[in-house]
Amino acid sequence: MSPKPLLGFGFYLLITVLLLTSPGIRADVVQLKPDHPERYIVVKGDTLWDISTRFLKSPWHWPQIWKINQEIKNPHLIYPGDVVVLRWVDGKPVLSVERKDTGLPSLPEPAPAPVVERRIDDRTVKLSPQAYSAPLESAIPTIPPNAIVPFLTKPLAVEENVLIQAGYITTGLDDRIALGDSSQFYARGLKGDGTEYYQIFRPGNPIRHPDTGELLAYEALYLGDAKLLEPGDPSKLVVTSVKQEIIPTDRLLVAPKKASLPYYYPHPPKSRVEGRVVSALNSVAEIGPKTVIGISLGKRDGIDEGVVLRVMRHVGSHRDPVTRDYYKLPDEESALILVFRTYEKISYALVMTATRPVNLLDAVITP
Repeated sequence: MSPKPLLGFGFYLLITVLLLTSPGIRADVVQLKPDHPERYIVVKGDTLWDISTRFLKSPWHWPQIWKINQEIKNPHLIYPGDVVVLRWVDGKPVLSVERKDTGLPSLPEPAPAPVVERRIDDRTVKLSPQAYSAPLESAIPTIPPNAIVPFLTKPLAVEENVLIQAGYITTGLDDRIALGDSSQFYARGLKGDGTEYYQIFRPGNPIRHPDTGELLAYEALYLGDAKLLEPGDPSKLVVTSVKQEIIPTDRLLVAPKKASLPYYYPHPPKSRVEGRVVSALNSVAEIGPKTVIGISLGKRDGIDEGVVLRVMRHVGSHRDPVTRDYYKLPDEESALILVFRTYEKISYALVMTATRPVNLLDAVITP
């Protein structure tokens, strides 16, 4: 993976946290945990969500924390060995990062700092605030990468217009129907744009909105990968990997580039939203933490990657012991989720925390 520019020494992390001053303060005000540490050394395997949980009662309050300092929108600027320190500035708590190479807190300067010469390994190095490059793999991610990396480059859902426009397999060489690894085949409908690598998938069950019945997307069953051998109509391709048996009419999508490690900026949606849990991808019995779920909200609803939402468990109704009438019980919060992949009408999210199992058709709302 090619290095990406990161921010300079003076701008790694500044977090200003508002404390509760009375029981009636708004629920969306960021709160420190009573048992928060004063210092925390970042270790390999940490995530920013985990670190935030050590200091804050609600990690999803990050937007209110980060918008105070726009320089920290990229959350992957913390590395193993960094020390997260809680200090008080003008009566307000501030979290800053100390680095081993400077030993000083990474607080923003009111003006550009002067160039400083320092001896390192018998070399004189000039240090000043500037952009520099470093491998992103060494930075800690926002959420556990292994939980979502398998779902970043494979089609999870296929929108109806994508199905219509996708190329499709017609036949294998020598009229072979079932295709396996290294099988060559013909396809039609591929765009002549020089694309070399494709993913093979099969449309699955339709995903509909549970309240309106609107078709949101089709499940995408990933079957394998293919490489273009000869363009044209028909085009000639070869299967390079197989997950399931491939047959004529299976569809071809352009293979995306290799996914980067997931770094997200957690934030609420721009407006109030309400949707439903419509699918669970890596759960058999119960939907709990680190489970990937599909929700009936997408780009058209203002959902983008990094959005944090609450899942509300539908409790149902209860019979009043006095009146003997049934009345509706309010929904109860069961989990927090973070969206990592979006489509027009549907999105996929990772369950970050859960106080009780999440169920299909549970409500998903603005936190």
